[in-house]
Amino acid sequence: MHPKTRQILEIFEEINKIPRCSKHEERLALWLQEWAGTSGFEAKTDSVNNVLIKVPATSGYENSPVFVLQGHMDMVCEKSKGSSHDFSRDPIRCVYDGDWLRGDGTSIGADNGIALAIGLVLAEAGKKGEIGHPPLELLFTVDEETGLTGANGLEKGFFEGRILLNLDSEDEGVFIVGCAGGKNTRVTLPVDWELFDYGKKGGFGLFRLSVEGLEGGHSGVEIHRQRANGIQLLARLLAGLREKIGAENLRLVFLSGGSVHNAIPNRAEAFIALNRSKGWQAEDFVSGFLQTLREEYAKSDPEIVLDLKEVENRILFETSEGKVTRKEVPSDRVFSAGTEERLLELLLGFPHGVYRLSDRIPGLVETSNNLAIVRTGETGINILSSQRSSVMSRLVEISGKVEAVAKLAGARVEHEAGYPAWEPDLESVLLSKCRQVYLWTFEKEPEIEVVHAGLECGVIGSKCESMEMISLGPTIKEPHSPAERIFIPSIEKVWIFLENLLKSYR
Repeated sequence: MHPKTRQILEIFEEINKIPRCSKHEERLALWLQEWAGTSGFEAKTDSVNNVLIKVPATSGYENSPVFVLQGHMDMVCEKSKGSSHDFSRDPIRCVYDGDWLRGDGTSIGADNGIALAIGLVLAEAGKKGEIGHPPLELLFTVDEETGLTGANGLEKGFFEGRILLNLDSEDEGVFIVGCAGGKNTRVTLPVDWELFDYGKKGGFGLFRLSVEGLEGGHSGVEIHRQRANGIQLLARLLAGLREKIGAENLRLVFLSGGSVHNAIPNRAEAFIALNRSKGWQAEDFVSGFLQTLREEYAKSDPEIVLDLKEVENRILFETSEGKVTRKEVPSDRVFSAGTEERLLELLLGFPHGVYRLSDRIPGLVETSNNLAIVRTGETGINILSSQRSSVMSRLVEISGKVEAVAKLAGARVEHEAGYPAWEPDLESVLLSKCRQVYLWTFEKEPEIEVVHAGLECGVIGSKCESMEMISLGPTIKEPHSPAERIFIPSIEKVWIFLENLLKSYR
């Protein structure tokens, strides 16, 4: 293992001891400032708690342009079924598995903690005289994953550099030069409740119906893989079960699925009042439907699990946008028949997946939507949807479709502000330099891509018109999921490339 790779991983493991789900980066921001002070670097924060660490040029690079090395502090907090990990307090455990580093049943936060670690090791190496580099500004933003809040909150003058290296890409040897814009839409379907007495109804029990074992993944990076959406599978299952045994024998009590706006939901669950006399029919239907789904998703989601069982415990814990909340399933009421119908029809008809491919760049997803989260509230069922597009007019179009479907079901709709696309500049001086350095270093051409995922470059570029930008990083697989892992040898290649690139600006 390259010595710098080892140092980067050591710092990454230190970062992973600090809880940093989106919107909860306070302790990490403080740790970064303390690290800067101990290391002899100037550091500051802004009104939204972004951190900037200023690293002076090494000898001979004083007149070189200032480079901004940028990454985000937060991570998507996802865990596998059965994991007792508490993201609000427990360190992320790093597991070395050959050439790969993964979490122990959790996302590992390589997206984007590895960027922070690389930046800090670069600063240390320059100070020790191990490498030469221009003036550096390490820009670490908050809350990238749930709305690019940190990038949106950047104020004029917070940083000086006009050459930006975003270290938030996930394929070594690929330079990203453009990305999609996006926005979230919040849908609220009013819920009408009916009193329900399990004893008087006779033969009814409370059952949990769940969809689990799905691959999930990043709703930008993996949306084209057509992986199963747990929320929509649950809606299909409920609709089919009601038809099989009769709606009067199944009443919906509670429904929940998904965890963050930019992850394809890998699980969903419902609590239902079920007539026990129909139990064998219900179990038979669930078993048959499982086989159907395993045939449909044999390649993308081979480990689908459907489960129906009677329960006594009405307490469950939900994770939404990194926050864990305790919920108690109602014991004396169910959704009205009208609410059930409207909810299931809304979820079945809701847009999800690839909406349009680019006609300019072969294979690129241009526009998509992710049906991300559904939660049962006291007065409404809350749904979060995430739209993306590299063409802003099409972002308006897909958002309009989401709104139209929601309003047909009688739901209220609120669109969030969103973020802009990053238009590629294939004639960029920075891109030309990066291509030359990569070819000279590794004797092969890098790949140049535009991605469907949202990157902070779009927001930063909209604030700084003269900014030259490129996004790169080590190889990370299955981000935003418990299967997230980073390819260790790719860290060394990113380090060597960055060292040579910075050296070339003398």
